[in-house]
Amino acid sequence: MLAILAAAALVYWAQQPIIDGNQEKIEFSIAPGSSLRSSMQQIADAGAPVQPFLLMVLAQATGNSTKMKAGTYELKPGTTPNRLLRQLVRGEFVQEALTVIEGWNFKQMRQAINTHPGLKHETAVLSDTELMAKITSDFKIPEGLFYPDTYMFAKNSSDLQIYRQAHNLMLKRLNEAWLARDPSLPYASPYEALTMASIVEKETGKKSERTLIAGVFVNRLKQGMRLQTDPTVIYGMGESYKGNIRKSDLLNDTPHNTYTRSGLPPTPIALPGMESLQAALNPAPTDAVYFVARGDGSSLFSSNLDDHNNAVNKYQRNAGANK
Repeated sequence: MLAILAAAALVYWAQQPIIDGNQEKIEFSIAPGSSLRSSMQQIADAGAPVQPFLLMVLAQATGNSTKMKAGTYELKPGTTPNRLLRQLVRGEFVQEALTVIEGWNFKQMRQAINTHPGLKHETAVLSDTELMAKITSDFKIPEGLFYPDTYMFAKNSSDLQIYRQAHNLMLKRLNEAWLARDPSLPYASPYEALTMASIVEKETGKKSERTLIAGVFVNRLKQGMRLQTDPTVIYGMGESYKGNIRKSDLLNDTPHNTYTRSGLPPTPIALPGMESLQAALNPAPTDAVYFVARGDGSSLFSSNLDDHNNAVNKYQRNAGANK
């Protein structure tokens, strides 16, 4: 009789809210390798008004004593002991998010990851080359090789998880776009296409013009013209760039300066998104080899130098900037 009463009491208790709607949610963590007893005690130690012994008995009675996953959780108002155990068994961790923005360079991505409070920072002391080796990449230079997106992860996850996920996703997206590419393109490898996509990403003020911008640069490559694109100069300037490009900057040779060097730069200059990847690998058919910004985010495209110079005089000469 006592056993039946005890079982009934346990069932009743397991269905009652641990905290009511007037209380704040409580965050707690279960450390990896914790025993059942230790796991239940860690919940109580975090401030949750639970009885560790009863939770342990309930876990054993429901066959869940060895199924709980380590991680960080939230105990929300209205959660019952039964629901709490389901959270632990399913690994319903506290979710965090980090957004990597299209057009960021890798330095900006590292800064966002290094300062995210929800991550365990295991890469902050690594060089870029060491980081790439840590995620077992075939590449040594990281620029451009991480896909811009919003990544969800359990709180206190290793930052390596974000790097691996973003890198693998970029390689997947790049390969998909490469397989569907225009066969006449002058790229020797997917990496060259990625480099072009990064330039398109930084050059485009209006998203609908990405394929046309890519078409202009592809035409320049095919005709042996230099790309002469300002974002590559800015990238090559590094920390010395203060918001303006002078004529001396255009003439100052760096590996990424497409005014002084022919062809594509040696690496991407930013993290391109899917639209820029697709534009670089399927550019719009055009005879244009020049474009100039109108000042409203759009560009005027020209197929000869006279028309281009007229457009520069109309839209950009007073601003002192042209393409």
